[in-house]
Amino acid sequence: MGKRVVITGIGIVSPIGIGKKEFWQNLFAGQSGFRKITLFGTNDLKVKTAGEIADFNAKNILGKKGLVDLDRATTLLLSATKFALEDANFEINEKNACKTGMSVGTTFGSLNSVFEFDKASLIEGPKFVNPSRFPNTVINSPASRAAIRFGIKGFSTTISTGFCAAIDAFDYAIHSMNFNRADKIIVAAVEEMCIQTFLGFYKLGYLSGLNNDMGPRSCPFDKRRDGIIFSEASTAVIVEDLTSALERKANIYGEVLAIASNFSPYRLHKYDPRGTGITEIMKRALEKANLRPQDIDCIFANANSTCDADLLETKCIKEAFGDFANKIPITAIKSAVGETFSASGGVAVVAALGSMKHGIIPPTLNYREKDSCCDLDYVPDKARKQKLNRVMINSFGPNGANTVLVLGKVN
Repeated sequence: MGKRVVITGIGIVSPIGIGKKEFWQNLFAGQSGFRKITLFGTNDLKVKTAGEIADFNAKNILGKKGLVDLDRATTLLLSATKFALEDANFEINEKNACKTGMSVGTTFGSLNSVFEFDKASLIEGPKFVNPSRFPNTVINSPASRAAIRFGIKGFSTTISTGFCAAIDAFDYAIHSMNFNRADKIIVAAVEEMCIQTFLGFYKLGYLSGLNNDMGPRSCPFDKRRDGIIFSEASTAVIVEDLTSALERKANIYGEVLAIASNFSPYRLHKYDPRGTGITEIMKRALEKANLRPQDIDCIFANANSTCDADLLETKCIKEAFGDFANKIPITAIKSAVGETFSASGGVAVVAALGSMKHGIIPPTLNYREKDSCCDLDYVPDKARKQKLNRVMINSFGPNGANTVLVLGKVN
């Protein structure tokens, strides 16, 4: 029997809010985080809009000291982690540092730093690169920097499984706690906005606005959907076992009831139209949580406004939930925050915890034209007041990785 793992601290930096309070307020109000890109030039690009965190200033959160050699991904992660530690009222010290761990989901990590370092090496020559920039060129750099800054000595691990990385980082943390590797773990995720990652999705044709004259739009489950709006974000939550949380009288946001994952590859960059892996993993998550389909009060969908993914998720929800599929509210928060790739599951977790706390389901924005094949309850355009005791969070991508997390209230 595994430990009962609960969440006692929340931190987030996102296009619709910095800090949990601002994020929840704007999410429930139906605010969109999309704006013209300022971090790099877009003059020769058709798409110039993204979920850029325009008002992010690391110095305002972290102070001026020690930031000079840190890149954007790292400062985003450090900021979210600081928020989570403060929210949990947890101070890392010599007594608990070796029993505190960090599990971070990121796939691109500090990709811009890798590019800039290599560019300097190619132009100026390897002997003339700035050695202080070299530590930023490894994918686990943000996690390592966070562990160093906050004094974490238990472990620091980076999970790089693409779209599912944030929830897979949760899975790693839960296993680590059950094997007594740590008493408290910071589960975090981050992806930064930079020209390299943006162009990756641009060249693959994933971005909304590439194939229409109406401009970018994130409208999950809507008939007009034509691709993602790429975004950046970082999240961090503190997890610990229930006994520990109760003993220190911590504020408990929710409990991790189950995590299930599988890998069902089909073709490169193509979803399996059967959706077998996605259906199976939702069913398995329910079984692991010892729940029935009717016990789930809301589904936080993976839906990112791509035609195939939203259609497939609808189909798989119907298969996994049967007669109850059309009775369960489904929300697509990527309509407001965009596709944050590896951080997307973390953003959904923060959204779901806020929904359980406040009894509000965030809306699916821009739902205008119904798709006859997407015919479930998507909570269109306006938040809905509803008591939530148990929620499901879906995360999957075209590479075949599928992960589902079930959260519940602690009564």
